[in-house]
Amino acid sequence: MKFIVLPFCLLLFLGAKAQTKTYDTLPNMPEHYATRYEEFKKQPIVTGKIMMVGNSITEGGNWKILLKDTTVINRGISGDVTFGVFHRLKDITDRKPNKLFLLIGVNDLSRNTPDEVIIENIFNLIGRIRSGSPKTTIYVQSILPTNESFKNLNKNFVGKSEHITAINGQLKKYADKMRFTYVDLYSQFLDSEGRMDAKYSGDGLHLNPSGYTHWVEFLKHEHYL
Repeated sequence: MKFIVLPFCLLLFLGAKAQTKTYDTLPNMPEHYATRYEEFKKQPIVTGKIMMVGNSITEGGNWKILLKDTTVINRGISGDVTFGVFHRLKDITDRKPNKLFLLIGVNDLSRNTPDEVIIENIFNLIGRIRSGSPKTTIYVQSILPTNESFKNLNKNFVGKSEHITAINGQLKKYADKMRFTYVDLYSQFLDSEGRMDAKYSGDGLHLNPSGYTHWVEFLKHEHYL
């Protein structure tokens, strides 16, 4: 099945921003994207739940246990980018979540997508979600910091710190105007040197179990959950 689905995904992503050759709109793991997206489409449509949307950082969370909620929907796909979320948006809006937590953008940076394109894509996603599921409360979570002191940090994520803070700044700035809640995860994961705190990660990018626990504790403390 994936050999039928994958070319369609490839064509869609390659068609996005086709006039620009300086960055790639594909997810970092296109085969995994196609397989997981097909799994999503087979699941029954249940509305009114909490939905977590994003890339590997979201996919890696055992949200049913973390939130003590067996109905929470995990819509994370490892390697996904903002263009990928656009492609699978109907699967999201058809389920009319009560609350939607979006965390996306760092893989776009690994593909050298310009900050302004990432920001525009996120804002457009918000508009599309609001149009397709108007009663959903949207939480846009800041891109997490990275830590380049980790020797196993993928080189494609090196040198992205300034871009991360710039994008987060724009998300925060326009939250009220765009009618979403900005969730500042970034500051909650920093160490004293302004990097991803090593106690929350094993590679300077992804979260370990302590990182996920910290994430959920913060969301609860701020009454987002």
